[in-house]
Amino acid sequence: MNETLKTLLPMLRRFAYSLTGSKADADDVVQITIEKLLVKGIPDDVEPAKWAFKICRNVWIDEYRSRKVRQNTAQADILPEPITSNEHQTLENKQILKNVNTALGQLPEEQRAIVSLVAVQGMAYKDVAHTLDIPIGSVMSKLSRARSTLYNLIKPDFKKEQV
Repeated sequence: MNETLKTLLPMLRRFAYSLTGSKADADDVVQITIEKLLVKGIPDDVEPAKWAFKICRNVWIDEYRSRKVRQNTAQADILPEPITSNEHQTLENKQILKNVNTALGQLPEEQRAIVSLVAVQGMAYKDVAHTLDIPIGSVMSKLSRARSTLYNLIKPDFKKEQV
C-alpha cells in the first residue's frame, strides 16, 4: 500500500492542483485523499490510480462546497520551467504558462478535471469516463468545449507569438 501511495502522490498533487489552482489547497486535498485511502483502503477489484483520482475529486468537491474556495488564488507553475539560455524567451514562456493556468482556473470544475486527467495525467477517454462516472461521449464533448474555451481565453498570446 505504501509503495502504491508513493507512486500515486505526484499524480494526485498535479491533479489536485489542476482542480484547485492553489498549491496550499491542493496539498490539503491530497492530504485528505491519502488519509481516506489509508483509513478505508483501496478495493481489490479497482485500479488504485482510478480510485485515488475519484476520491481526490470528491474531496475537492466537498471542500469547495464547504469553504467556497476563492478563484483568484496565486497561480504557480504546473509544468517545470523550460530550460533555455535566453532569459527573454524564458519570461515569455512563464507568462504564457501563467495565462494557461489562469485560463484553466476559469473553466467549470468538471471540464477542468477532464482536461487535467487527459492532458496532464495522460488518461484515455474511457478511463476518464470510468473515473468520473460519466459517459465517454460526455468526456469528449466536455473536453472539446474546454479546449475551445481555453483557446479563446489564451488566443491573444498565440497571436503575439506569431507576429
